[in-house]
Amino acid sequence: MADLETFDAGGQTIHIRKNLRVPMRDGIELAADAYQGVEDKPRPALVALSPYGKELQALALTMPPQRRPSPMWDGCIEAGDIARVVAENYVHVIGDLRGSGHSEGEHIGNYNAGGVSLGRDAYDFIEWVAEQRWCDGNVGMIGISYFGSMQVLAAAERPPHLKAIFVSGGHYDFYETTYHGGVMWFMPRAAREGRGGDSGWAFTDNVKSRMLETFSPDEIEKLVAERLRDPDVAAWPNLVHVLNYPKHHEAWFDIVMNHLDGEWYEERNPITLAPNIDIPVYLQIDQGRGWTMDGTIELFHALQGPKKLDIGPYPPMQSRPFIEEHDTMFRWYDYWIKGIDNGIMDEPAVNVFVEGTREHATGDQWPPKEVEYRSLYLRTRRKLSFEHEPLGTEYAAPDGFYQAPLTVTDKVEILSWSTAPFEEPTEMIGQGAAHLFAEIDQPDTNFILRLWDSAPNGKRQLITTGYLKASHRELDARSTEGNPYHPHTRAVPVEPGAIEEYVLRLYPFAATFLPGHRLVAELSNNEPLADDHNALLPPDAFHLPVGRPVTHKIYRDATHRSRLVLPFTTRRAN
Repeated sequence: MADLETFDAGGQTIHIRKNLRVPMRDGIELAADAYQGVEDKPRPALVALSPYGKELQALALTMPPQRRPSPMWDGCIEAGDIARVVAENYVHVIGDLRGSGHSEGEHIGNYNAGGVSLGRDAYDFIEWVAEQRWCDGNVGMIGISYFGSMQVLAAAERPPHLKAIFVSGGHYDFYETTYHGGVMWFMPRAAREGRGGDSGWAFTDNVKSRMLETFSPDEIEKLVAERLRDPDVAAWPNLVHVLNYPKHHEAWFDIVMNHLDGEWYEERNPITLAPNIDIPVYLQIDQGRGWTMDGTIELFHALQGPKKLDIGPYPPMQSRPFIEEHDTMFRWYDYWIKGIDNGIMDEPAVNVFVEGTREHATGDQWPPKEVEYRSLYLRTRRKLSFEHEPLGTEYAAPDGFYQAPLTVTDKVEILSWSTAPFEEPTEMIGQGAAHLFAEIDQPDTNFILRLWDSAPNGKRQLITTGYLKASHRELDARSTEGNPYHPHTRAVPVEPGAIEEYVLRLYPFAATFLPGHRLVAELSNNEPLADDHNALLPPDAFHLPVGRPVTHKIYRDATHRSRLVLPFTTRRAN
């Protein structure tokens, strides 16, 4: 029997059922806590599931919300505002996934692959909650990031009592979450290891590596040796450590070993599963987290039932404990679970905050306005222009930079190009592309492009980013003008000295450049470890640096028309 506790939340009394045991169909029991009002009556339930530990989520009752870059911000207190959920007359049920926290069972691999399907566990969990005397049989879900992804995995299993979901900041295509344009991102390492100032997965001793479970020791030895031949990996101490001692951090070992897209990532990709979802889905994401915006929009297009998409303002990181979006979330659940006609379904399906004007663009699809792709060409003297460079290579010599490995320098070299000040408000909404004609003197490098809105007073804000590992330059058949896709299924070394066209995908954004402002494009092969944008991200939220010295030449002449392809809007929103 669960322990019953009472908590006073500023005059609101909350009853807490601690350490509930939730049986799965294979006999494993998951652990959960349930928070509700004192009146003993059935209520609809909002379920939160993750491997981050239900005890950690309880800090939402006692810790004031922290925003980045506060050192008290904690990345994994993401299950929502418990007191607010109870005040809105829902039961807040927070559970530990198998192999984590106080739950039984093994956890193998990530939430997209390995072990028992986490969607199947979510189905069993939701149906158990619906049968409890304190639940009225109606269930929704709550939580951001991993909690958000779990909502999609659960909905794809179609549990009968799950009426709707509200997903904020979820991660979907797990390859694109961990390798941006083929460039490894360190944030998954941080979330899974734990670190100073941030929680990690609350794994028990029963977490296992999918790779170690799949391959023999001899095969693992050969695969690890091959991975260590990548100079980027070999130059980074953390990666050398995890590859030599995989049982120290099994989940991160699996990610490092799977540097190409394929079956390991696709086995339970939430976007692939999305066509199975026919219940109402509300998707929310803030600008500045490009890879999750891309996945959120792709998921929105794949959903079959009633759906909404809301893209909020910069900056990208919500507070911890997570409290944002609750007003909209309760309107959504009050309509779909409680049957309150509050007009939310009369509103446009897509709502996008536009940086610059700080207005909203609405419509029935993404992008919410019609767009025309136009090119801004890289020119001599570090200019961006709607007209391409008329001079040939012999007169318009390439721009270039040499980047030493970060093992020997802390300076990141950056090339930049800028438009003239805009004379009238200029709006762009959608995704874009950067076509760079480049020559490098090594078989590989990273291309990292960041676009900024630079104001006359010198302040600037990040608008969007693009990443591409040079050896991942191949495009696939889905690619169209301004909307490139890379399969990332193989790495093809670059011939040193050859001029190649590299097409970077620019993550979705919505911004208006006001009169007097400039669009600035910055190119590097590593990113600054600290700047105005990175200060808003969690510690370690940067990308694996290039481990070899590389000279880059960027050609932008009459023959090699390096350019940005951007989505300029052509009509007003609804």
